[in-house]
Amino acid sequence: MIKDEYKYSELTGKIIGCAMEVHNNLDNGFQEVIYQRALEIEFKDIDMLFSREFEMPVIYKGVQIGTRRVDFLVKGIICVEIKALIELQDVHLAQAINYLEAYNLEIGLLINFGSRSLDFKRLVNGYECEVGIEIV
Repeated sequence: MIKDEYKYSELTGKIIGCAMEVHNNLDNGFQEVIYQRALEIEFKDIDMLFSREFEMPVIYKGVQIGTRRVDFLVKGIICVEIKALIELQDVHLAQAINYLEAYNLEIGLLINFGSRSLDFKRLVNGYECEVGIEIV
């Protein structure tokens, strides 16, 4: 599932495991907020340290111009954005990558509960604004 050489692979593996448990129990077809609430329960069950709907300022040229809210910030190092769509689009990947850049985080997960099988993408934010996507 997650390769050991990936940064935070043990933690991302636990997050994906929680998401799989949610998807196995609820299947697809619910609104995103239902999956958020269920994933929160799973995180609590394994004593995962997280913030739900974590809000951070968006800064442009030193001025705060708004805020962004990621679904989950896990252990202060991994952002988790969830969707409940039939299929992920490029715009959803862009949104998740923007969160990595805005929060200055290296690793993120984009998890889609809306497809028949759980769909997830591991996102990596490079240090010099090089953002890549590793699909696992």
